Amino acid sequence: MPRIVLAMSGGVDSSAAAVLLKRQGWDVVGLFMRSGATEEATCHTGSGPALPIVNAKANKQGCCSASDAADARRVADALDIPFHALNFQDAFGRIKDYFADEYLAGRTPNPCVMCNNWLKFGKLWTFAEQVGAEAIATGHYARLGTDATGHPALLRGRDPGKDQSYVLFGIHRDLLSKIVFPVGDFDKPDIRALAAEAGLRVATKPDSQEICFVPDNDYAGFLERYRGVSDTAGEFVDLEGRVLGKHPGFERFTIGQRRGLGITFGEPRFVIRIDAETRQVVLGKYDDLRCSGLEADRANWHAVDLPARFTCYAQIRYQHTAALADVEVVDDRIQVQFHEPQFGVAPGQAVVLYDDQHVLGGGWISRGIPLANNKVLASASP
Repeated sequence: MPRIVLAMSGGVDSSAAAVLLKRQGWDVVGLFMRSGATEEATCHTGSGPALPIVNAKANKQGCCSASDAADARRVADALDIPFHALNFQDAFGRIKDYFADEYLAGRTPNPCVMCNNWLKFGKLWTFAEQVGAEAIATGHYARLGTDATGHPALLRGRDPGKDQSYVLFGIHRDLLSKIVFPVGDFDKPDIRALAAEAGLRVATKPDSQEICFVPDNDYAGFLERYRGVSDTAGEFVDLEGRVLGKHPGFERFTIGQRRGLGITFGEPRFVIRIDAETRQVVLGKYDDLRCSGLEADRANWHAVDLPARFTCYAQIRYQHTAALADVEVVDDRIQVQFHEPQFGVAPGQAVVLYDDQHVLGGGWISRGIPLANNKVLASASP
């Protein structure tokens, strides 16, 4: 019986994945990845003792809390699966550093993508090799197939509302042949029904909506605790540089944001650009968010032998509907020209390229390219 290591988060998706793998005849070993901190109560600064999180939720739903670990263990016990909970504090520390660095540079980070790249798949496969496993699995809504050359390919999940291929683009291509996505061919309601049929009480557990190391969703508070950041206040300005008011900290905002600005106008205003150096947050109208294209770097490719120029679909954030675009690739940089303008291109987010259901690859957005009648929307590259 082939052995497989399953990342168990304590949620319904990975729990249902365990049921499916058992039915398929795998020798399943469950692994829960601890962040190394007591997320419900403390946060580490990296150089000193843990500091209390005043507004932390005692029963936070996430992917690495103590309550999640307990849920994962109960599922493993119910399915008679060997279960391990390992501390990955150092790896989580790297993700926290990335998160803080990006926000303090005026960019919008995507820690879920980085967690998949650095931790969930890299560390998961390392552990799998240590226990003699042939493959690794997670509860992500994605599928695997082959491309026209016969190489392993990453595909969108069957359920378009839950597809998670976007956050998986950074997985190294060579690892795809060792991965299994059991829930990728199912719709979410079917997965909940499957978990209920198996008698698992996590069948009705809500999906996580938070970053695991920011349990109170207070990003500014996290930065203050983790990095000692407290003086990031500055000015709201318009596209001509006219001062519109004051803001409490530029890290509290992201491109395209409208609510929570703390300042009102006669019509809606949106965050167009964030300048960390001057601490200015540029506001404009919705049309000012229009971008004809973008530039990205640090590309990771899944497709083999792509031409230097091609047409595909480009997705610029998790909930974005991929848009038709012309792409030019130079070394590890990607130039994207949309066929129709797109709104809210945010430096720091990923752009993922698709050929129908297949993930071709992607990169990290360094700047948006505005329409000719727009002001400059670019944020400084990393």
